[in-house]
Amino acid sequence: MEGKLKAAFEENPFFPLITNFIKVLSTIFISSAILWELANLYGRLNGWDFSNQLNWIFLLDRFALISHGIEAIIAAYYARLKNLNPYQYSIYTFFVGTLGLLELKKGQQGQE
Repeated sequence: MEGKLKAAFEENPFFPLITNFIKVLSTIFISSAILWELANLYGRLNGWDFSNQLNWIFLLDRFALISHGIEAIIAAYYARLKNLNPYQYSIYTFFVGTLGLLELKKGQQGQE
C-alpha cells in the first residue's frame, strides 16, 4: 500500500512544481538565516544590544542551520559511498534540505 501511495504522489503533475517551490523557498530561508547570524555576530562584536523579542528568531535560525548542516554531512557521506562528488551534494543538500537527500537516494536515473 505504501509503495502505491508513494508512486501516486510522485506521478502527480504538480509534484515537480511543489518540489521546486520548496527548493527555492528553502534556499531563500537558509541564505537569510546565514545573513541573520552574520548580522547578529557583527552586532555583538560592535556592542549592539538586540531586543529580547528577537530571541525566538535566533533559536529558529540556529535550529535550521544545524539541521541542514547535519543533512549536508549525511549527503556527503552517502555521495562518497556512491562515488559521487561529496562537496557538490553536501552544499546542495545544505541549501535545499531533505529534498537533496531524497534526490541523492533516488539517483540520477530516478531509480532507488
